[in-house]
Amino acid sequence: MAGNSQRRGAVRKASTKKGPTKGTGGNGRQALEGRGATPRAEDRTWHPAHKRKVARERLDEKRSKAAPRRKQNFAGDRVNEVVAGRNSVLEALRAEMPVSKVFLATRIEHDDRTKEILAIATERGLPLFESSKIELDRMTDGSIHQGVAIAVPPYEYYELEDLLDAAENAGQAPLIVALDSVTDPRNLGAVLRSAGAFGAHGVLVPERRAAGVTASAWKVSAGAAARVPVARETNLVRSLETLKKAGCFVIGLDGGGDVSVGSIPFATDPLVIVLGSEGKGLSRLVRETCDSIVSIPMSSVVESLNAGVAASITLYEVAKARTEQA
Repeated sequence: MAGNSQRRGAVRKASTKKGPTKGTGGNGRQALEGRGATPRAEDRTWHPAHKRKVARERLDEKRSKAAPRRKQNFAGDRVNEVVAGRNSVLEALRAEMPVSKVFLATRIEHDDRTKEILAIATERGLPLFESSKIELDRMTDGSIHQGVAIAVPPYEYYELEDLLDAAENAGQAPLIVALDSVTDPRNLGAVLRSAGAFGAHGVLVPERRAAGVTASAWKVSAGAAARVPVARETNLVRSLETLKKAGCFVIGLDGGGDVSVGSIPFATDPLVIVLGSEGKGLSRLVRETCDSIVSIPMSSVVESLNAGVAASITLYEVAKARTEQA
């Protein structure tokens, strides 16, 4: 009301708006930069995840040190071999080669060979698998498989004593063939075939620089690999010495020998016949271990015979001598 002396006049309240603040002069710049990305839990030394990671790494290191080293196996390093191709697979099955799996291509065009393969696989109860062409190509490393392949398990070698036991069980004087640096598995297969034909009780091969019982050896042996045991030892010379202590005579087959194979010594006694490689023949230490060196008379045109042929000739002469004595 006009003239009212009790009315208060307008009063401006103090402002609540912040005014300018004093600067830090750059003292807080480091705090404003941040600490970067947050590290993972297993990378934080105080975190339980990091402790679990360290414990896991220690355990893996112990396992790697404690794990036994795989023994080198020159017959495939203990892995399944693959035989591919209709003829090869059929020959392997006819030879009673041990087979773990049979693979056939999808929508395969059957012929007499595949029908017989199926018949043998069914009769033996072998597992059959249908595979695509791409899978078979990969499995056989791109070789010509004709839609058929088999997986062959690694050969289980015998001990040296098993060969002597086989002769004892048969009531015969031991007859063993040893191979010195024969690296071709087909030669080994041929030796196995001759050993089975002429009554040998086993074949001895060294572990290094020598052929093992592979799929190729199985095929060439024509099933003899299933009947003739093969022992594999680390040191051939030491194994020959062991056989000599067991009462066996050791003869080596090499050119320029003491006697001809036609009058082979110790034929009716416990005998070990050692065959060398076609190129180098017997090694020096093996030759020195032999009781006698036998040679096969040949024309000068032919310098040497492979192990399979030489084994056949020598085993025939031994079998002939033993038959005449009986």
